[in-house]
Amino acid sequence: MYLYSIKKTTRPIIMKTLLKTLAVLGSLVICTTAMAQDTFKVKVDQPAHGKVTVSPEVPEDGIVKAGTVLNVKVEVTDEGWVFDSGYYLSFSGGMFYPTYKESMVPEFQVKVESDILSLGASIMEESRLEGYRTIQDIVYAQPGVKALKYDMFIPDGARNLPCIVIIHGGGWSSNTEDIMRGLARELIKGGKYAVASIDYRWIAQKDGDEKPNRMNQLIEDCFGAILHIQEHAAEYGINPKKIAVTGDSAGGHLSACTATLIERVGDGGWGIKPGIYEYLPTYMPKGMSVKKARKSLMAIKAAAPSYGVFDRANLVRFASDLDEAGQMAITPDDNIPSVKDRAIPQYLVLGTLDRTVKHEPIRKYVEHLHAAGQKAELVIIEGAEHAFFDWKPDQRTKATFAQYGVPYAADMLRFFDEVFYK
Repeated sequence: MYLYSIKKTTRPIIMKTLLKTLAVLGSLVICTTAMAQDTFKVKVDQPAHGKVTVSPEVPEDGIVKAGTVLNVKVEVTDEGWVFDSGYYLSFSGGMFYPTYKESMVPEFQVKVESDILSLGASIMEESRLEGYRTIQDIVYAQPGVKALKYDMFIPDGARNLPCIVIIHGGGWSSNTEDIMRGLARELIKGGKYAVASIDYRWIAQKDGDEKPNRMNQLIEDCFGAILHIQEHAAEYGINPKKIAVTGDSAGGHLSACTATLIERVGDGGWGIKPGIYEYLPTYMPKGMSVKKARKSLMAIKAAAPSYGVFDRANLVRFASDLDEAGQMAITPDDNIPSVKDRAIPQYLVLGTLDRTVKHEPIRKYVEHLHAAGQKAELVIIEGAEHAFFDWKPDQRTKATFAQYGVPYAADMLRFFDEVFYK
């Protein structure tokens, strides 16, 4: 608006000067970026009870040549402590979107392609690993660039146990199953359940897939993972007919979907025919029909979707190009079965200080569950914020998990016990 108030005779001169200035600034930015890419700064954090060795050694000033591959080795130095994970936080995702990655093995590599804010390791009490074994990175499908996998946590002597399936959060576009290992370790306590923590495709092109992933495909991944787990039930010591699902945030939505949308499992396609929106699981056991897959998934007997999104108004952005039927198809609140048709009791938690999800739709979801005759508990946790079931190496996340995740994982177990052990 301001430029249009200048006289016509002076406007071209000002515009020409402005364009020249922008060109110079652009050149400076390009030159600065090119110079900045020659070296980056790396910060190595030494953990308590352990030692991180980096080769080649990072100098005291932390300046490392771009493209350098750092070989990282983590050693535990104190008795009674064990390796949890190695990690690094960098700006490879952009200045405002730092990338966080973990390694579940004590020797790993990091390529220096941006500033690394923190490179280190998490060391934890050995007691956290007692009473169970872990099988990591079980691949169940690879529909795109990323191999889809899950981790199994199996109590010692497991035989015919119910299985709790955890689905991680992260805005449907970040994190992996590793972020739920703290919750898995709590839910395995007592040896009453085996636990599976699953991964799935990220929405849009966040995985690097050429074709954007849609919400229905993420849900199909979750169904596929559960079918794979059931297929290998004997190996894991679980009863394939007794499955519970849980998850937090985006995983809260996806776990609620696996609990409420089973009737939509089919091979009719996704919007190919008017009004038909059916889920074809990403993984199907050899020789299993879709009808049998749907029947097998009926083994999901309970759900604990934590601080998730369950209503159409807040999910429509993932299906804005679909008609109402398509938008309803990804919404747990629109698919609650009557208890006369299928009982699916649910346990939900929500922190009073959670600003990530809207509180009222969650309360409405619980009301609608009750209206359908379903058993549902909503536990409001005073002082809790979002994502307190997450586990990351930093002390703040660990402290939050200890304060809220541990006691409410125990309460979740109490709820599951009422379903599977009474």
